Amino acid sequence: MALIAIGGSVGAGLFIGSGTVVQMAGPAAVFSYAIAGALVFLTLRALGEMVVSVPAGGSFSDYARLAFGPRAGFTIGWVYWWMYAVLVAAESVAGATLLAGWIPGVPAWVLALAVLLSMTAANLISVRVFAETESLFSMIKVATIVAFLFIGGAWALGLWRGADGSSIANLWEHGGVAPHGWTAVLAATVVVLFAFGGVEIITVAAGESAEPERGVASAVTNVLWRIGLFYVASILVVVMVVPWNTVEPGVSPFVMVMEHIGVPGAALIMEIVVFIAVLSVLNAAMYTSSRMLFTLTRQGDAPHVLRGANRRGVPVRAILAGTLVGYVAAVAEYLFPGRVFPFLVASIGAILLVLFVTICASQLVVGRRVREREPQRLGFAMWLFPYLTWATLAGLVIIAAAMLIIPDQRPALLTSLGAVVVALAVYEVRRRIGTPPTDRVLVVGGRPDADGLRRDPAAP
Repeated sequence: MALIAIGGSVGAGLFIGSGTVVQMAGPAAVFSYAIAGALVFLTLRALGEMVVSVPAGGSFSDYARLAFGPRAGFTIGWVYWWMYAVLVAAESVAGATLLAGWIPGVPAWVLALAVLLSMTAANLISVRVFAETESLFSMIKVATIVAFLFIGGAWALGLWRGADGSSIANLWEHGGVAPHGWTAVLAATVVVLFAFGGVEIITVAAGESAEPERGVASAVTNVLWRIGLFYVASILVVVMVVPWNTVEPGVSPFVMVMEHIGVPGAALIMEIVVFIAVLSVLNAAMYTSSRMLFTLTRQGDAPHVLRGANRRGVPVRAILAGTLVGYVAAVAEYLFPGRVFPFLVASIGAILLVLFVTICASQLVVGRRVREREPQRLGFAMWLFPYLTWATLAGLVIIAAAMLIIPDQRPALLTSLGAVVVALAVYEVRRRIGTPPTDRVLVVGGRPDADGLRRDPAAP
């Protein structure tokens, strides 16, 4: 499950998008990645506590339901499903764009369909095929990053053949550590936060693992050093090897570093790795969207017909439903070539921020109930509860406030909040004309309370 977390979070956002972050913050981009990484890790720790202490199918929409009722569960579940359904479409188009450079003459929409169909087949076969495919993709990315850190670090220290002494001075030359000020570092943190999206997939996958509690605990614990190694250390190597003001947005700084050092075929190697990263994120997004939709059917928040699974336990209908946006995107790419991917990325916007805020808020409520009624379930407790959870929530709110202030980020936040409003409106329609929503997701021995936990007779 640790490899699944890597597969969902290490993608083109790191290999290519990091160039934009370096341009915004300069060498201080390292701090932007460290701040965002800390917020994501603590959010994941809070989610991990709920998964271990109150197993609920690995879906954090269940925890929103436990904490705040069926309205919250319905809204967050559908918003999360929409984010990953759109991500499936976006990664299909991104993969087609990369393939177009290698297979000239083939229309992009045809390539997008080919990418989408191949990953759909992998997800339809079995959960094991998904896990093995994701593990292979993740290992390739891990090997690439480790090689990058070794070669780039040796060059920066002047230990690599051909290096003209140490280049660590690039950290403070060319305008200082934070050439655009520390406000720019916060602005860059907003951008970085979305690159970490996908680590929460491990809690969804936990519901189908043999030992979900131990698996989640191990994966969450290991995420910290992986974030430090893959993100913070990689960006540190970038800004040490090349001057930050030579990094161009949209161009992979990893390729720039390798070309600067003189590694032959660096551009082609990184293109292949980025394509694998796109397939990896697409694979993880397809899995996550289908399991979230399956959870929504279980709660009665989605049509029951989508709940069907085959003999291997694969929710075939939910997987196919999650690819519909991708097929629409392929048609749109045919009608409006080159304009689909930016629109899809913008439509995802700040949904991840909304989800992280919901996770922390839910853990404040669910964590308090567990501590009051069944404290023996706290096998993976959040540190310094509730203070550290409140601090994490405050940090996420500050990021949201920064998005409102930063002109380039404001439309994404408002669009994402609009998606939440739409989901809330649909819930109200469903509540009035559909079947009564449920607010129970778990029976923990005997007759449950409405929040899914039984009350300890000895508790006050």
